[in-house]
Amino acid sequence: MQQWMMSVLAAAVMSVGAGAVGAQEIASPALAKVVESQLGVKPQRIVKTPYLGGLYEIYAGGQLFYSDEKGSVFVFGSLVDGKTHRNITAEQQLALLPLQDAIKRVNGNGGNGKRTLITFEDPNCGYCKKLTKELVNLKDATVYTFLVPILSEDSLVKSKKIWCAPDRLKAFDDWMVNGKAPAGSDNCANPLERNSKLAQGLGVSGTPAIFFPNGERVPGYMPLDKIEKALKGN
Repeated sequence: MQQWMMSVLAAAVMSVGAGAVGAQEIASPALAKVVESQLGVKPQRIVKTPYLGGLYEIYAGGQLFYSDEKGSVFVFGSLVDGKTHRNITAEQQLALLPLQDAIKRVNGNGGNGKRTLITFEDPNCGYCKKLTKELVNLKDATVYTFLVPILSEDSLVKSKKIWCAPDRLKAFDDWMVNGKAPAGSDNCANPLERNSKLAQGLGVSGTPAIFFPNGERVPGYMPLDKIEKALKGN
């Protein structure tokens, strides 16, 4: 196993209870032992797929990868449907995200918020503020925002206060849209460390970062019209 992949997995390791994957779903305990022995991470989920004669999908350390039944070969990369060109791996990776660790925004605006968007943002990031002002006006969408305070110590303080607020979304918008700094306590349980590890595991190195339902990711700001266009293509 190449050292760089081992580093990626190690950086992304999260506790089982931290993710969207609840109770462990291990289709092959024997394969789980091989993964832990060879890669040094304990799988949270192993399921058999219908692809390539029964390839196993493994979720460990915040990453998705694949193996044969015996763990004699590991495949890191994306499975893409040959007919629809859907990125199966990216879609599944997003489906396993710990959304309870994100700030949830549901914009009805004539719909039920059925479209989904995921962002990673730092409260002191100028382009994140610009993006949030766009997302407030995104119709018929549910947006999950993971706070990742990477710019400064003040980013960490603001992130904690936003998360600890009685109404997290209001506190977030008050700051990101209206410039009203979050007040109140920052002393509550928060997911910020988990969010940082999650971002590392997904290869997010800067903010904002946008993820679409089909697994497409955009590093940086996008105007509303381009977000709408991208969502229509999902």
